[in-house]
Amino acid sequence: MNDFSFAMLPGIEAEEMLWLQELTKSYTPENKQRFLAVYQGRRKDPQTILIVSLLGFLGVAGVQRFLVNQIAMGIIYFITLGFCGIGTIIDAINSRKMAWQFNKKEAMASAALLGL
Repeated sequence: MNDFSFAMLPGIEAEEMLWLQELTKSYTPENKQRFLAVYQGRRKDPQTILIVSLLGFLGVAGVQRFLVNQIAMGIIYFITLGFCGIGTIIDAINSRKMAWQFNKKEAMASAALLGL
């Protein structure tokens, strides 16, 4: 398995790909394959986070927070209509950062789950 396998993940940016390559540099090809399979199932695409954030303008605010496992903030966003739209705008702007932070945690959790 080569280092370009991570490039096949949807919406991956250079920073994330480099971080994943550094994380998995000591893995055997089989372990890299197992890691990629688990991580791919847990990872959130930044574009999906953006689209779901924009749903907040249609009255369904907070779904993006549920997607990144921030349940309490998702409930608050839902009740307050995305802090009257301001929180929804901020989340739409920061959607890539939200996805990157979530994906970084999930990569570490995936490695721990596999015992790597």
